[in-house]
Amino acid sequence: MDELLLAWFSKEGADLPWRRTRDPYAILVSEVMLQQTQVSRVVPRYEAWLDRWPDVHALAAASPAEVIREWQGLGYNRRGLNLHRAARVVAEHGWPDDLTELPSVGPYTAAAVRAFALGDAVLPRDTNVLRIEERTGHSFDPSCGQALMDLGRTICVARVPRCDECPLAAQCPSRGRRYEPQRNQSPFDGSFRQRRARTLTLVAADSRAAAVLDAEAVASLERDGLVERVGDVVRLPG
Repeated sequence: MDELLLAWFSKEGADLPWRRTRDPYAILVSEVMLQQTQVSRVVPRYEAWLDRWPDVHALAAASPAEVIREWQGLGYNRRGLNLHRAARVVAEHGWPDDLTELPSVGPYTAAAVRAFALGDAVLPRDTNVLRIEERTGHSFDPSCGQALMDLGRTICVARVPRCDECPLAAQCPSRGRRYEPQRNQSPFDGSFRQRRARTLTLVAADSRAAAVLDAEAVASLERDGLVERVGDVVRLPG
């Protein structure tokens, strides 16, 4: 299966900017941005981020407020703040042997940086990769990492896989199967997540009096380190 997959990828693989670098910082930025955000949305934001902060030392020197403002629109703003914290650790101490020692870097992200930046023979297993391995019953070689991600994102999708287009279909025991819909995330409109996002957008534009803001949202953002109170004023940290 590995050979079939890699042959397909050589023709159909997406040309993405983070696939043109072996810089661990750039790979880390892409992996953090891609968590729960579509590739098409990430590409321009990734390029703008690296234009502004081209290396780990540049990002480490930024203020948390600058990072939060730059992250606006990508969602799950703690990701940006955690990326900033990781950059400060690396700038001060270097890249650790165990990348999970960095703030909020889990096993998958650590494996992705090792594989795509450092050339280690590890297969990063995200949701797409795990789904394909489960359906095919095959353990793929680490060289198949990027190909598996593209296949899972475009063809071997969660509910109705496009088996007629799949390079692995002839050898796949799950060919033609359909799957129950995954539990959808609760709607954003009217949710507490929306209230948090709206409040952070207001504070990112300018410091605000606490009295005119959503108090519950402010308290939640403050716990996450995304805003801070100075007297009766709420502002971005730093």
